[in-house]
Amino acid sequence: MNKITRKRLIEAALLLGIAVVLLFAVDYYVSALHKAPAEESVWEPEPRYEFGIAVDSLYVIKDEVKPGDNLSTILLRYKINQQQVEQLVKKAEGVFDVRKIKAGNRYTVLCSSDSLRKALYFIYEQSPTRYVVFETGDSLHIHAGEKEVMVKVKAASGSITSSLWNAMMDAGASANLAVALSDIYAWSIDFYAIQTGDNFTVFYEELSVDDEPIGLGNIISARFNHGGKDIYAFRFIQDEAVDYFDENGMSLRKAFLKAPLKFSRISSRFSNSRLHPVLRIRRPHHGVDYAAPKGTPVLAVGSGTVTDVRYAGGAGRMVKIKHNATYTTAYLHLSGYGPGIRQGARVSQGQVIGYVGSSGLSTGPHLDFRFYKNGTPVDPLKVESPPALPVKKELLGEFNSLRMKLTRQHDSVNMPEKRVVMPI
Repeated sequence: MNKITRKRLIEAALLLGIAVVLLFAVDYYVSALHKAPAEESVWEPEPRYEFGIAVDSLYVIKDEVKPGDNLSTILLRYKINQQQVEQLVKKAEGVFDVRKIKAGNRYTVLCSSDSLRKALYFIYEQSPTRYVVFETGDSLHIHAGEKEVMVKVKAASGSITSSLWNAMMDAGASANLAVALSDIYAWSIDFYAIQTGDNFTVFYEELSVDDEPIGLGNIISARFNHGGKDIYAFRFIQDEAVDYFDENGMSLRKAFLKAPLKFSRISSRFSNSRLHPVLRIRRPHHGVDYAAPKGTPVLAVGSGTVTDVRYAGGAGRMVKIKHNATYTTAYLHLSGYGPGIRQGARVSQGQVIGYVGSSGLSTGPHLDFRFYKNGTPVDPLKVESPPALPVKKELLGEFNSLRMKLTRQHDSVNMPEKRVVMPI
């Protein structure tokens, strides 16, 4: 076979191969065209709900009740006639009193999406969590509902420069947290004697609805460093009752509060020889004066029975409480008495028994607070108050596990940003 013949055979083989490949390609393409098309997955957005109602196809209007508004004046703006309003008022009986619609509260109107914009639903928000739905479409119906409350655990820490209130504000926390913290430590820390440099860390629950904070939940744990000493408070449930305990399982609640006022200052202390500000003579002052604005609520430091309520000369309006066979307290220079305060009345710890004033011999509004032990005056700031019941022995294991977990959380918040590891 000469070279020319061999070359022609090779070219013919290549052409045949190309033809075969093209034939298979065409066959595959044609068969693919005749195959049933695969089902395409179509993404459908999740429907959006408000107050349990799908609102995607509705026109949403949000507003608040204006002064002078009522159910009728609001709904008439959205194509609901007076006859329908009267029917809604009747249907609302037993569900919601429409006369209690208040100016400033929010409402939502869900209208048809056409040009008429007629109200199909009117939702009035009684509070951040509770609402009432008025169905105003083809059928009239009323029902009440509640929004889901979200609970988020947050931490706040700060150092005292002037007051706990200001330190809490500087920490970006709610003023209510300062009040709640002072209530927990009311038996163990005198907040009129806190010092610059005292500091705190607190873990607490923040309640929110629709991503908007609505209030304070429980304080889970706290650490307050007062005068260089850490005082812990751990929330623990015992016998179905909530209490706060220190690191040793002792209750922070005691027989007597540290002070009868919240957030004030001591203007005069217990003394056997004090220059009287009015009489200008030296004589014993067997009490502690707390300077505070007129009308500030005065609290009973412990439970007991009122033994005296009267205007007592230089002491002004006065209340005396007998707590037990040993201790009695007195509250002087009041501007008035608390509800139900009369001789023989039983009072509970923390109850308002009067209000700060300047009655009697006084140069300005203040409370003169006195403590008696077996009839003898003692310094209120030095009274040692017995605690309430500690954590029960059978619950100590559970309490200690919780205490260690929460203590580690406090340590992590107070860990220095830069730590120096000393070589061994």
